Amino acid sequence: MTKSPDAFRTISEAAEQLELPQHVLRHWEDTFGYIRPMRRAGGRRFYRTYDIELLNGVKTLLHDAKYTTKGVQQIFKDNGAQYVAEIGRKALAGEPWALEADEDNPADEISNPQSELVKGPATDQSPDELLIRLNEMLQKLEAVQDSLDEALLAVDTITAIDDR
Repeated sequence: MTKSPDAFRTISEAAEQLELPQHVLRHWEDTFGYIRPMRRAGGRRFYRTYDIELLNGVKTLLHDAKYTTKGVQQIFKDNGAQYVAEIGRKALAGEPWALEADEDNPADEISNPQSELVKGPATDQSPDELLIRLNEMLQKLEAVQDSLDEALLAVDTITAIDDR
């Protein structure tokens, strides 16, 4: 029986899908702090679709675009994990993907599609203060997402037991 495209993947399934050894996935979790698969109490990893896309984005940047590890870390810093995941999603789907160049920077640098602040009410906070607040909110949202993922896994487990 084949898993649904949205089903959680074990590390062996993720490694097989990405055609990478499992130790590389573990290494990338340490190297790029944005890669955080859901973990069970025993430490077993479960990868969501987003995690697979993010890992594939890293793979695409390192292997296809020939970026260094520091270069990919800079892309994460400048553009965020969503940007890297979108590269991975497009690459998985066989769609063309391209890194956006910024006119103010050399051609090999990456632009930040989120660099312009959204026009809104005036604020007395600096862009740095806003960025800090946004990162704090992101961490809270990621913690909520992890809790929801664990609850979903528990529901799936209970459903599987009931189906037996």
